[in-house]
Amino acid sequence: MPRDLTGLTRPEIGGAARPGLCTDCGISRIGDGRACGRACQFIQPDYPALEAEVHGRAAQGEGDEAFFGVTQAMWRARLDPPAEGAQWTGIASGLGAALLRDGAVDAVICVAPDHEDRWKPVPVIVTDPEDMARCRGMRMGYAPLLAALKPAREAGHRRVAVIGIPCQVYALRALEAEFGFDEISVIGTPCSDNTTTENFHAFLERLDPYPETISYLEFRADYRVELRFDDGRPARTIPFLKLPLSDLPADFFPMTCKTCVDYTNRLADVTVGYMGGDGQQWLIVRNARGAALLERLGDRLVRNAPSSKGKRHAAVEGFRQNTEAAAGGLPLRRMPGWLRPIVAFLQPRIGPRGLEFARARVDMKAIETILHLRRAHPAKIKNMVPDHVWRLAASYGIEPRDGERR
Repeated sequence: MPRDLTGLTRPEIGGAARPGLCTDCGISRIGDGRACGRACQFIQPDYPALEAEVHGRAAQGEGDEAFFGVTQAMWRARLDPPAEGAQWTGIASGLGAALLRDGAVDAVICVAPDHEDRWKPVPVIVTDPEDMARCRGMRMGYAPLLAALKPAREAGHRRVAVIGIPCQVYALRALEAEFGFDEISVIGTPCSDNTTTENFHAFLERLDPYPETISYLEFRADYRVELRFDDGRPARTIPFLKLPLSDLPADFFPMTCKTCVDYTNRLADVTVGYMGGDGQQWLIVRNARGAALLERLGDRLVRNAPSSKGKRHAAVEGFRQNTEAAAGGLPLRRMPGWLRPIVAFLQPRIGPRGLEFARARVDMKAIETILHLRRAHPAKIKNMVPDHVWRLAASYGIEPRDGERR
């Protein structure tokens, strides 16, 4: 396996993504192509069975577990001091480094930036805790992360941690027993929408006249996108409503992301995100192993009870109407220019925030999944849409039609 100048092992990965609904998680690249049929969340996911296997029980159909999955504890959190160069404060990469430093795992499998493109994700195998710092930050694009499991096992690693997004983690859990590791710890990050790295560059070009200088981009919970630059310019923010999303092509976000059934990474041991963090990070501890992971951060991890403000229903209902009207394009209508500054001012003040913001986003994903599958892949609805998605969509008048439910 080649080792680059940063000290990260970047395994050589062959093969190809499978056709159709595929996020190139890496399973199709490591041997038996039939494994995709057993592992892919876009074919016939069974979340209750895997939740019971991983967490000891399936998620409840009411309360916050209806939105976020099995929850042992939930926190609004941050690292103090924050990690330099982290997307937020560095909890995810900090967990990977702590596991390596404590000798709890032999390697961490995650993504790092490509040599020539800081936004392109590349699967890596990390064995030195100091190298986890090089994996910090957001990447946009497809990375066959799970293809790195085979070379990691061949290198003799018996205990590993994986930091991945939901479609990767579902496949990992579905095939976990087949990989031959003694133990796999899973640090999950939420994922709502991805796109190709090339598409992302086109988006950056719409945000700033010098897109090559953008070193950081984050969709924040205060309804703004934050940009930072490496040319000395100060950071700036852009309200969501002023983003040029209406100008993007209809296929900017792939159909896989429009039909994803797991925003919150329900099968991770611990989910590390921000949507419910109300300005900080958001942690969902799902099982005893996830709780033990957080303890490795010690006193640096500052935890508080999450907040929840505002009401989501009107915002989600507006999203439903836009998605239906879009007929397969982006779920957005152009708001009159004079109204945008007013709504942008009101959103972070009276809109859903904290956990209500996260619930709104999960509701939107449920609605989006069903509506887009009905248009583009109606035959897949019966097997692809889990019960937890139907329950959320029902609050907005979306019920299964004949033949749409198992």
